[in-house]
Amino acid sequence: MKEKSNYKIDLGDITKHNVGQLKRLNTVIFPVMYNDKFYKDVLDLGELAQLVYFNDIIVGAVCCRVEKGGPPQNPNNTHTPLPSPGFRDKNQKKIYIMTLGCLPKYRRLGVGTVMLEHVFKLCEKFPDVEAVYLHVQLGNDSALEFYKKEGFEITNTVEGYYKRIEPSSAYVLEKVINSPKESAAASK
Repeated sequence: MKEKSNYKIDLGDITKHNVGQLKRLNTVIFPVMYNDKFYKDVLDLGELAQLVYFNDIIVGAVCCRVEKGGPPQNPNNTHTPLPSPGFRDKNQKKIYIMTLGCLPKYRRLGVGTVMLEHVFKLCEKFPDVEAVYLHVQLGNDSALEFYKKEGFEITNTVEGYYKRIEPSSAYVLEKVINSPKESAAASK
């Protein structure tokens, strides 16, 4: 819990009883519509998916997953598989932030920072995770500024990442948490 002046910011689990609140939040915060499978999968993420409360009012959420650098499964590929784009090798692990956002009225009050600090704390529970990454839509300058302030760097631009919104391209932002050498030592 983070307290400033006369308000508090807390995180809480996403459950079958409040996942509807997450759906509603996401439709207000993001220009992308997430399908039912996204919300079903979020219920199984535990600490990787959290609602954020500002003085006991749900104002945002963060949803992420641990990804491994193995290639997308393609049974027709008989060649030696290459790592997924952005991964050094098939064993490298990163946390991918699928969504992190809060209602506009609650921005610049520390809500986003609390969510991002939560993600960084998760990295301590997954010591073999080397980095945290996410996509940010081109033109979303406030998000870009926020993540850069938190140590993220643009590592790539993906043309046509978004299917039904303009601009359709996205930056890939990444922050290295553990160097490959540190991650290898931690997983032994």
